[in-house]
Amino acid sequence: SAALQRPDLTPAGTRTLNIVDVGRDLLNPQLDPPIQALFIYNHNPVCTHPDQNRMRQGLSRDDLFVAGCDVVMTDSMAYCDVVLPAASHFEYDDIYAAYGQSYLQRAEPVIPTVGESLPNTEIFRRLAARFGFTDPIFQASDQALMDAAVDPTDPRLQGFSPSMLPLDKALLMNAPDEQPVLMCNTVKPATRSGKIELFSADLEQRFGYGLPRYEAVEDSLPLMLISPSSRKRTNATFGSDQASAGIEEVEIHPADAAARRISDNQQVRVWNRRGAVILQARITDAVRQGVLYSPKGTWLTTSSTGQTVNALIDADRKTDIMAGACYNDTFVDIEVYNNNASD
Repeated sequence: SAALQRPDLTPAGTRTLNIVDVGRDLLNPQLDPPIQALFIYNHNPVCTHPDQNRMRQGLSRDDLFVAGCDVVMTDSMAYCDVVLPAASHFEYDDIYAAYGQSYLQRAEPVIPTVGESLPNTEIFRRLAARFGFTDPIFQASDQALMDAAVDPTDPRLQGFSPSMLPLDKALLMNAPDEQPVLMCNTVKPATRSGKIELFSADLEQRFGYGLPRYEAVEDSLPLMLISPSSRKRTNATFGSDQASAGIEEVEIHPADAAARRISDNQQVRVWNRRGAVILQARITDAVRQGVLYSPKGTWLTTSSTGQTVNALIDADRKTDIMAGACYNDTFVDIEVYNNNASD
């Protein structure tokens, strides 16, 4: 990854910002220098970031220039001053690794680029030229980037360079001794000991969490909202598909529903101090009492409040390791939706 990310090109002292904090940083008058421009690509922050309303407020700044690039008109693209057409994966060369498998595959375009659409690599080559970045990496071809992404000398590539992998099959990346990849058998964990570590000295040194532990999270509201994946979407991708149209469901335990006189398939309002979202109740004991489940990645039109569950998530609460967003430490309440009342 270092060959592609090139941290060596970042000048010493360069400011870095946590992407989770972008909404807050956009509205921070003390941030010096302020954020004056954003480029949104491979991302739909309005539908995936915590504290959705703060993110939308930040993107609405009159003095902020926002450029975006996508294959569809997402909720985030609607905040852009300029929207560039992105090329789909049908339109450019790339190599693909598989989740949970050991295959590597190369693909070539199957259709010409549509209109003025461009792949990310070409967009950044052109931006680099305009900004005057002269390191050779900024003009490297897609084929050169493929060969930098995966070590061509790795014996698992069976003599192929990544940019010349055969197109008619996926390459099985076996272990160095040509045995199938089996964790703790033919390959070992990338830990100092080469074993699965119940206690990690590295995590203890970096974060003080060498051993995972439970720490209670307190809140004044009674229900915890979790928002795992949906079978309809990958994060917010495919949120414009017909399968994701209409009101999203929230699963609630029968005891919690009875205490609030909520019926199955009834529209409900899930709320906290950050926002409110209208969902359709599904009563089930698949969730434990005190917990609500509603899948992530829905788009704004699915709720009559123009908000999704991401509006309810606290962006200022961070994970213990790597300061990520605590999507599942979200406390809410739920009630029958009265569409005559103000949201």
